Amino acid sequence: MPAEPLSRPRIVAAAIDLIEREGADAVSMRRIAADLGVGVMSLYNHVPNKSALLDGVAETVLSQIEFVDDPDADWTDRVRMQALAFRQIAHHYPRCTMVVVSRQLRSTAGMLPVERALATLRSAGFDGGEAVRILRVFIAYIVGSLLREVGVTPTFAPVHRSDVAVDAIDPLLFPQVSELAPLLADCDHEAEFEFGLELLIQAIAVQLKR
Repeated sequence: MPAEPLSRPRIVAAAIDLIEREGADAVSMRRIAADLGVGVMSLYNHVPNKSALLDGVAETVLSQIEFVDDPDADWTDRVRMQALAFRQIAHHYPRCTMVVVSRQLRSTAGMLPVERALATLRSAGFDGGEAVRILRVFIAYIVGSLLREVGVTPTFAPVHRSDVAVDAIDPLLFPQVSELAPLLADCDHEAEFEFGLELLIQAIAVQLKR
């Protein structure tokens, strides 16, 4: 079988695979060329530089978000569906999602989720400034939840390391932590995300009534 022709989608796919295996810091034009078994200069016929390659990664990931939107539904349901759709793709591409949130995308794929979210919030009655601030709150929450889920940042839950002796916490110094240690050591990520999402939506609904 002849080798698949080199193309931008093939190069971006290789970068996505590498990022999910080793992180974004592993990406270089030379490394991608080696993974694809081609000369590094041949990449530049399709991708001008590493920055453009990472933009391509972000755009490709975002383009796979499956939005199911019902314009007749209540705005809270629409926001909920949009947040869950983003989380679903972020869960599938956790390391690439960190690339997504670090890029300033001006492509259709990059702008579409933002446009949908802002349109939903404006139709609910929020003004432009409120809609932008609420969008940023949701993004911060989704990204923070993802960081906890993939273990990028230290958190109280879950503790899956055998060298962390949760039951050895001094109950005199830390009575609350000691009592709640079993809960702190366990985490249903999906349930936790939905719990936090509902808190956000309820708080924003109160803000709208004001």
